[in-house]
Amino acid sequence: MHADQVQRMEKKPRLSVAQIVWMSFGFMGIQCAFGLQNGNASRILENYGAKVHELSWFWLVAPLTGMLVQPLIGYFSDKTWTRLGRRKPYFLAGTLLCCLAIVILPNSGAWFIGKSALLMGAVFLALMDASINIAMEPFRALVADNLADEQRTLGFSIQTFLIGIGAVLGSWLPWTLSNVFDVASTAPQGQVADNVVYSFYIGAAFFLACILITVIFAREYDPKTYARYHGDAPEDRSQKGILQIFRDFKHMPKTMLQLGLVQFFSWFGLFCMWVYTTKAVAQHVYGLPISGDSYEGADKVIFDKAGDWVGILFGVYNGVSALYALLLPTIVRRIGRKQTHSLSLIFGGAGLLSIFFIRDPQWLMLSMAGVGMAWASILAMPYAVLAGSLPPGKIGIYMGIFNFFITIPQIVSALLAGPMVSYLFGNEAIYALVTAGGMMLLAAVAMLYVNDGKLIRVGR
Repeated sequence: MHADQVQRMEKKPRLSVAQIVWMSFGFMGIQCAFGLQNGNASRILENYGAKVHELSWFWLVAPLTGMLVQPLIGYFSDKTWTRLGRRKPYFLAGTLLCCLAIVILPNSGAWFIGKSALLMGAVFLALMDASINIAMEPFRALVADNLADEQRTLGFSIQTFLIGIGAVLGSWLPWTLSNVFDVASTAPQGQVADNVVYSFYIGAAFFLACILITVIFAREYDPKTYARYHGDAPEDRSQKGILQIFRDFKHMPKTMLQLGLVQFFSWFGLFCMWVYTTKAVAQHVYGLPISGDSYEGADKVIFDKAGDWVGILFGVYNGVSALYALLLPTIVRRIGRKQTHSLSLIFGGAGLLSIFFIRDPQWLMLSMAGVGMAWASILAMPYAVLAGSLPPGKIGIYMGIFNFFITIPQIVSALLAGPMVSYLFGNEAIYALVTAGGMMLLAAVAMLYVNDGKLIRVGR
């Protein structure tokens, strides 16, 4: 950006808390769907016949689709100007596709038989992941579009609070339907229990309602107003689409690259947690035999009970993250953004490591409290640090490219975790969680070396 363009940029107006809430309200619906997926996808696939060492491979679809979809959505949303808005068309398209996948995924076992059910489950898990990414990526860019630097920590913290509320709802739905409304929590081999199926239906309706609230009530700047606050960044017409993404990746800000290492350790650990917590808790806490296969008979009843409790635990960490997110701006003012994130990651690592020493399911809530503090910070602080280093005309595409540092560690984890659990850990899934805790601690150390400065221009 040239000097005369910098001079013509006006300071963005401060937004009210209500305006920031409407702007991120749809993210609550996204995370309700995400919570349902995290708490139930592994058990659904196991019910369809997946073996323990295969689980991480099925979860590969999530980071792969994210790696492909988010940069493209960021690139195109940067260049989209419609009567509906700049980012909103992508919210709606992703939501409609995701709701379709949410409804079909838990029914694959009832509609198909044997390996066909497992294949269709994997297909609709992939569709669910792709559409969540379509809907999710523009929300990060929307906050960066609309908020001045001094409000960004607040904006991403409010977004994280709403994420936590949505994820709690998604995580707790199966347990609530079973224990409060007496909906069946077990099903014949190869099928999914009614409490999970109905939870997915409710989650789809909630997702759509939240997105519509953001579309109706949140505002986006028109092109002229956007230029007043961000400058008229000249468009590079020499490269388009994929080539432009690779060019921008090559010239990413130094802060973004430093954050990439933090994200690698953080998301490697998170992926292990999401894939293996149900199996680890069933074996290590509920006493099920160490096995790489799915359970049958009385063992399956216990496994389903463990799965419902893991949903509660995931709700706990998301609930803690929602509350902790509200404290992040205060903590940041006292110790700084990168110190806040490092401290939060230490709590998360300690929480995951503590699961190894716990045999009472109730005490696992304490472990999840630490995970929740890390999760809140992971969803807010890297983006608050990153936003100040990005050129205004490329916020969407760089937010999408930053997703590489989320998807690549998940892909690496997916490829390595299955063989590790099967051959190195003897099918004892608890050691996947120990690995996850160690990764969180490494991320905490790496965060201390990140440059948290103001805007760093991207060179040619």
